[in-house]
Formats: sequence, structure tokens, C-alpha cells
Amino acid sequence: MKLKQLEGLLGGLTQFADPKVELEQYATGPHIASRMLYTAENSFDDISGKVVADFGCGCGTLAIASALLDAEHVTGIDIDLQSLELAQENATDLELDIDLIQCDIKNLNLAGLLVDTVVMNPPFGTKRKGADMDFLSMGLKVASQAVYSLHKTSTREYIKKAAIRNCNAISAEVLCELRYALPQTYKFHNKKEVDVAVDLWRFVPRARDERAS
Repeated sequence: MKLKQLEGLLGGLTQFADPKVELEQYATGPHIASRMLYTAENSFDDISGKVVADFGCGCGTLAIASALLDAEHVTGIDIDLQSLELAQENATDLELDIDLIQCDIKNLNLAGLLVDTVVMNPPFGTKRKGADMDFLSMGLKVASQAVYSLHKTSTREYIKKAAIRNCNAISAEVLCELRYALPQTYKFHNKKEVDVAVDLWRFVPRARDERAS
């Protein structure tokens, strides 16, 4: 599938009608999502034929993009039931088969969970400090091949050090810097749109038998 086709399909997904500020719910736009997954597949062969998990899947954008790029199996995980219902509607509209699980990422049961690639647009940690690192830490425990994640460019040095020192990553690479067009979503937003600089990261986890318990 070509990049423009992928972006077009993602652009037709239904997004949050009533996002929850405490969960930092912001839709992953089709421009960023399509480039994130297209890069993972075409530069690293991390999607097609792989088992993929989307952490904090929200409306299902990254999970659906993975399925459209021929992932063998896709699971979306989110704490919010309404988001999962929306993700299911979006997947059904495109006739895609995606498993959805309601769970707090911090409480995810790792037993028997075999995943090649984790993709995610985690909370930036502005409402709950450290939320982004909770997602990254669990992603690197689950994935056997790679974790793709979006984080504020302003946190770049911290993210790299923390991923390698504390989260079982053997490498942490910024693939590109993107502009996250953050729409006016909540009442306290006083601008119609704000551009936030974000990094697209690729993290490679340690082999399972080398990881700390």
C-alpha cells in the first residue's frame, strides 16, 4: 500500500467526540500515523507478517494502520472503554479484524503475551508525570523486535538515557522530527491549533533472556 493511500484511509476514521483530559486523549492525525507505520514497515520490515500491539490505542489509528499494512495479528490496548468501542467501529468500517483489550498499561499481564512490534502515541506526561515512561517501559518488556513511539522533542535527551538505562532498550534512535498539529480539544485551550515538535523513535529491546525481571 502506498503512503498516500494509507494516509487517506486513516483520514476517514472517526475520532474522539468527547476526549478525556485526564487521559491526555488526542487523536493521532493521519499524516503522522501514516508516516510512522510506513517507516516501520518499509525501512525496517517491522509490520507486515508481524504480531503488533498498539498501546493506548484510543480510536485505533495505529492499530488500523498496522492491519492495513498486513500485520499478521493486531491488538489494541486502552484503559478507556469508549475509546475501544470507537476503535472497533473504525476497524469494522474497514473490514479489519483487530483484537481490543481494556487494560491499564501498568497492569498488563505479560504471561503468554508474544508481540513482535509495539506502536504507540503515549500520553506526553503533562497531566500525570511519568506516564510516557510507563508506556515505554512496558512496550520494551512486551516487544521482541521494536517499539515505535512519539515523544516531545524537548524530552529527547531524557528519553534516550532513560530508555537505555531503565527500560531494557539496547538502542534508541530518533527516526525523524514531526510537527504534531494539536487541535483545540479542551476548554482550557485558547488557540485553535498548536504545533508541537515530536520525535518518532525506534527502540530495540534486549533479548528476552537478557532482560531484568
